[in-house]
Amino acid sequence: VQPVESGGGLVQAGGSLRLSCAASGSTVSINAMGWYRQAPGKQRELVAAITSGGGITNYVDSVKGRFTISRDNAKNTIFLQMNNLKPEDPAVYYCKGPGVSWGQGTQVTVSS
Repeated sequence: VQPVESGGGLVQAGGSLRLSCAASGSTVSINAMGWYRQAPGKQRELVAAITSGGGITNYVDSVKGRFTISRDNAKNTIFLQMNNLKPEDPAVYYCKGPGVSWGQGTQVTVSS
């Protein structure tokens, strides 16, 4: 299944963005999912993950307390609320999970 990520953009440091990842069918809703990011010249890293039911979430240390992953299984969609964005957060953000291909991602840019 090919996901569609959206919600990225240009924001000032300290600002917020809400990313969405949607896919057709039930693949997103029945699996644990994660948000990844890849900055130029860096490896792709897992930023946040959520279990299929949404009861357990995990975050990389650099975003703890600032990012929140959530999901709406009825809409086959996962979200990433990003607050207090910092200069080290710019990257292309992707969602991924079992049965979900790498999509085009959504670009996040933070201006200082």
